[in-house]
Amino acid sequence: MEIQNAQDFQALSIARLIMQAMNYDCCRYFTGPDHTLDDFERVMTSLVLSGKSQYSYLNTLVAIDEDGGLCGACVSYDGARLRELRKAFIDAAKENFGRDFSSMPDETQAGELYIDSIAVPENCRGKGIATALLNATIDKARGMGLPAVGLLVDTGNPKAEKLYTRVGFKFVGENSWGGHPMRHLQYVL
Repeated sequence: MEIQNAQDFQALSIARLIMQAMNYDCCRYFTGPDHTLDDFERVMTSLVLSGKSQYSYLNTLVAIDEDGGLCGACVSYDGARLRELRKAFIDAAKENFGRDFSSMPDETQAGELYIDSIAVPENCRGKGIATALLNATIDKARGMGLPAVGLLVDTGNPKAEKLYTRVGFKFVGENSWGGHPMRHLQYVL
């Protein structure tokens, strides 16, 4: 397995992994009752292809297996850029779903490389891929001169939180995102 920067041709696979990381209830929260997960996938794929979105492939590290298949993705960006990068999502939600998320609270801030999404397909789990992606993201933060790496974990996902704490992330506060209560964890460099 190799960790590398994502490429634009991987956009659909990355969008699907982001949706998996968000969980489908959150995706439905953003689409509202009049749209489908397929609609959300289409929008997310366009955001992954964009160079100006928090979900951009330019912000994404991917794990590639020995056969060249994508077996994980981690989307991260400088927390100081959240509002600038989130604008693409807010505009897309208004245009495609008629929903306004411009007052959504910030999930990160300056001073941390924020892991927006990390996911490994079910058939690739248990092989250390998520740990490798997290460690590569920590190295990315070092390279950017940021003092910490942060993420939100759903309070209903203790298995993921256990992985993050095993890597060295620590609880720093409560938060919410996509209609779900979350825990903000940080890895301090």
